Amino acid sequence: MQPFRFAPYDLPPSAASIRGEVRDFVRGWIAKMSSAERAHSWSGGNLAFSKALGERGWLGMTWPTEYGGHARPMAERYVVIEELLAAGAPVGAHWVADRQSGPLLLRFGTEEQRERFLPGIARGEIFFCIGMSEPNSGSDLASVRTRARKVDGGWRIDGQKIWTSGAHRAHVMIALVRTGGEETRHAGLSQFLLELKKAEGLTIKPIVDMSGEHHFNEVFFDDVFVPDANLIGSEGDGWRQVTAELAYERSGPERYLSSLRLFLEFLRVAGPSPSEAERLLIGRIAAELWTLRQMSLSVMGLLGAGENPATEAAIVKDIGTSFEQAIPKDIQSLAPEGDGTFNAVLSHLLKSAPSFSLRGGTREILRGIIARELGLR
Repeated sequence: MQPFRFAPYDLPPSAASIRGEVRDFVRGWIAKMSSAERAHSWSGGNLAFSKALGERGWLGMTWPTEYGGHARPMAERYVVIEELLAAGAPVGAHWVADRQSGPLLLRFGTEEQRERFLPGIARGEIFFCIGMSEPNSGSDLASVRTRARKVDGGWRIDGQKIWTSGAHRAHVMIALVRTGGEETRHAGLSQFLLELKKAEGLTIKPIVDMSGEHHFNEVFFDDVFVPDANLIGSEGDGWRQVTAELAYERSGPERYLSSLRLFLEFLRVAGPSPSEAERLLIGRIAAELWTLRQMSLSVMGLLGAGENPATEAAIVKDIGTSFEQAIPKDIQSLAPEGDGTFNAVLSHLLKSAPSFSLRGGTREILRGIIARELGLR
């Protein structure tokens, strides 16, 4: 039996035809952005840009029309995302909501939850963040200690989350918390919708990274009330739900394009006659980039077929993270004589790339998932 599924996937003509539309649309938005700003990729956000994408129908693209979506093929969405990331468009504000929170609610949420949140996400007006990781737990989600206790009409939550990207600008958090016993590591976990602007007892504190930027946050819950209507799916079913959600998070083009801007700048400064060492590096990066793209497309095909390719997504994320983190160091090692633009992009990626292996699961956790699938643990 073949343990992993990476069947070739070819984009249909309808997906290819939308590529030019996206390029034309995004050109005006990025014209005034520096190359260093565009290097922020999916970490940089612009509220007006998110709303403009919603107006074009490029958020919630695959969702049913009754929830504000557009019922378009997943392959078309893939092309839109690929083009936005390649251009360095400021997609960070709506990113989590469109990529995984919306699909999670479509699959596990109640009808009331879908009607309340999905149209706003598709308009680019409601942003989500993910409450998973905790201090001393990292990406070991089964060890979460933030706890919700049942009270009349809802739940009271106490605990802490960390590395919560975008919590300072999000409207809603999907939090994974413990609602039951700990007979097994995966038992008793549930997911809740927390409306951050309304939640009393909730505190968000910034984590500034070594590039001086604020993407991550600590979130503290002090007896925060959440109504019964905000429980996602079934109580105690959080582990199954969150593993399905992570397949969306770990396998997209953001898992191999985060350092693309530096590669493009490297091609520019290397010019038409690169050295032998530069040619070898360019060839290797291009080959790895194309391979990761094909693997990512294959996972997208599985998701579109309604499957749960959690292991395949973990492989894409693990290899993609290593690839993205290696690019700044490899390019720096050749030390091309770049201009101020090249140097600014290189500086940004050298400082931000270490965080790439935090988001979406550390490589140790991912390799544990892969090893389990191979029967090695």
